[in-house]
Amino acid sequence: MSGDVDPESVQSSSNRYDHLKIVTTADGSNTIYNSRVGENYHSANGALQESRHVFLNAGLKYFLEHYPENNSVSILEVGFGTGLNFLVTADYCIKQHIKLNYTGIEAYPLTGDMISQTGYQKYIATDLWQEFIEGYGNAFNSSIRLPDCQLQIAHCQLLQCTPAHKFDILYFDAFAAAHQPEMWNDEAISHTMRFLKTGGVFVTYAITGNLKRSLKALGCKVEKVPGAAGKREMLRAIAG
Repeated sequence: MSGDVDPESVQSSSNRYDHLKIVTTADGSNTIYNSRVGENYHSANGALQESRHVFLNAGLKYFLEHYPENNSVSILEVGFGTGLNFLVTADYCIKQHIKLNYTGIEAYPLTGDMISQTGYQKYIATDLWQEFIEGYGNAFNSSIRLPDCQLQIAHCQLLQCTPAHKFDILYFDAFAAAHQPEMWNDEAISHTMRFLKTGGVFVTYAITGNLKRSLKALGCKVEKVPGAAGKREMLRAIAG
């Protein structure tokens, strides 16, 4: 899915990353502010609560409620970022004895050093955090095994990504359309939905008229869901 990546390039800091800084959100959890984009990687109203509400609860748990016979799940995340969505998902799956195959897409990877500063180890199992941090750089070159899960990260632009298989759940966590409009247009959404199984679940923190129209045109069942703190609504869609 992507070219080889030197693990050292995502494990060491340099002045190339001076535009990034750790900031604390309203629920006490940290995120990273990107001054080039002009946006946080997570909601200022709470990074952890947003990740749990939008992706874990409205995405993974919703899927498992509708497919209770599943003891394994595959997830594709557009916008891997800090890895928080992966970490809370993997932690839940480990506790519930669900095998997880997780693929992230990230065009501009954060360094391992920067991710280490987020403090996310407070919210997940210690061994999961340690193995994630140690294996993070290698996940860009091949699938790595963590406790009861596999992780791989594609270092490429969204439209260049061509996963080898389809997924049960799609976490869409790109920067907002105001900052990254190319991630939300019809071409990007159509390309992304090619990788979701029929009956699979698409979730994102955003809800716009254009996004709803794009998904409906692709045969998806679209629904409004109560949003995370600070947002009235979010969007969930079921692939047709």
